[in-house]
Amino acid sequence: MKRIIDRIAAHAAATPDAVAVADERVVLDYRHLQAEVDKLIVGLNGSRRVGLLADNGCHWAVADLAIATRGAVSCPLPGFFTDAQLAHLVRDADLDLIVTDSPARLQRALGTSAMQRLDVAGRTLWLLRRAPVGDTDIPAGTAKVTYTSGTTGWPKGVCLDGSAIARTTVQLCEAAGATATDRALSLLPLSTLLQNIGGLYAPLYAGARAELPRLATCGVSGSSELQIERFARAIAHHRPSTLILVPELLKALTAAVASGACAADGLRFIAVGGAPASATLIEQARQRGLPVYQGYGLSEAVSVVAMEMPGARRPGSVGRPLPHQGVRIAADGEVLVSAPGFLGYLGYLGERGARRWPWPTGDLGRLDTDGFLYIEGRKHSAYATAFGRNLSPEWVEGELTARRAISQAAVFGAGRPFNAAVIVPGKLASPNAISAAIEAVNARLPDYARVGRWILARQPFSQRNGLAGPSGAMQRTAVLAHYRDAIEGLYDGALRHVAV
Repeated sequence: MKRIIDRIAAHAAATPDAVAVADERVVLDYRHLQAEVDKLIVGLNGSRRVGLLADNGCHWAVADLAIATRGAVSCPLPGFFTDAQLAHLVRDADLDLIVTDSPARLQRALGTSAMQRLDVAGRTLWLLRRAPVGDTDIPAGTAKVTYTSGTTGWPKGVCLDGSAIARTTVQLCEAAGATATDRALSLLPLSTLLQNIGGLYAPLYAGARAELPRLATCGVSGSSELQIERFARAIAHHRPSTLILVPELLKALTAAVASGACAADGLRFIAVGGAPASATLIEQARQRGLPVYQGYGLSEAVSVVAMEMPGARRPGSVGRPLPHQGVRIAADGEVLVSAPGFLGYLGYLGERGARRWPWPTGDLGRLDTDGFLYIEGRKHSAYATAFGRNLSPEWVEGELTARRAISQAAVFGAGRPFNAAVIVPGKLASPNAISAAIEAVNARLPDYARVGRWILARQPFSQRNGLAGPSGAMQRTAVLAHYRDAIEGLYDGALRHVAV
């Protein structure tokens, strides 16, 4: 992290009047960003492990940089976690200070009210001090603890080395060709590692401008809810040159450009990651003039393992591994990475969090002769049909959700003669529109991957109903359990498709 902090200080000295960060209320140039960071460091007052629970904004950037400059361990708290998960995280990380712009939320989660008020970058922040228990092991050299979304059980804290975070930042700048003229708009929570590094550290390292509006003004709420009209207006208003998007946001942007709600003018690099993006969606976006570059990563590898870049793209690939990342493919097709900078999971110092090289990602993939990486599904979800053909359902799901009529999809078919799908419709999509979309997808797929029959779900997969995790990722086992009887009806021949 020192490399990033020193670089920001250098910009403050060399180009003090250049805008560093901006939100709806505040615009901070590099001089005043540095001053706000220095002011907050005093308020941190010797804390060792600091949690940050706040919406996107200049205040988030100041707090995050102050924690890093102070040399404390930073622990971003995702706002989309439940109160129970937040309370678990605070105890698990043994935080001795929490910085927040949401005191009521913190009080509800922790049952405490004694907080110190502080004005930071045009916003009011509250500081909650805790007496640490001191029984949580943390690896030496940890600069940041980022929590996984907890697809099973409680989220786990991934301990990361600060120099590795800086190295990833620099290599992302190089991959994207970042310059001081860039304007990076954050449309994902800064509490997520990818957005933290790519949407804040990378532009500041380049001397550029980071646009950090509140997520609600961009139409984003929770982990997986989107108001497309606000989303399009935010892009039109902030005029970004770079974006980081998950596939669902890329789908929304492609639709917005197609409808004329916003233009692709000025955009020069859109990084897409966080979940698999179908080849169809990538193709649609590029046909609309969107400069889309796929990436692949995981928290244990400091967010980014591989990335497409200008002049180095292959259809269907996620680009070549970054220079510092070691990647190889196991005999069973699993992607193995070196995970430099991963120090172990919080609380598992004795076992180093079962850390080992090469690190098993759980993803299936391949490397071509030119070193491009292709991700082909999850190891634990791949299955064989009744005809013995192996299939990763993520591939089919990605093709389905690339269609406007389909918002979410879960595909099943282990040991079955055909694949069945649970479909969450797109906005105002009729059953006929969904049928047409599925037929169009099937026409592009080999016979063993096609969807034979489907169920129209009654509500989206979400954290509230237990069918998605805190990050918005669909919980396959939960969806199967929830719709088991209806899916069996499809195979019994009693149903073709039905709303359940």
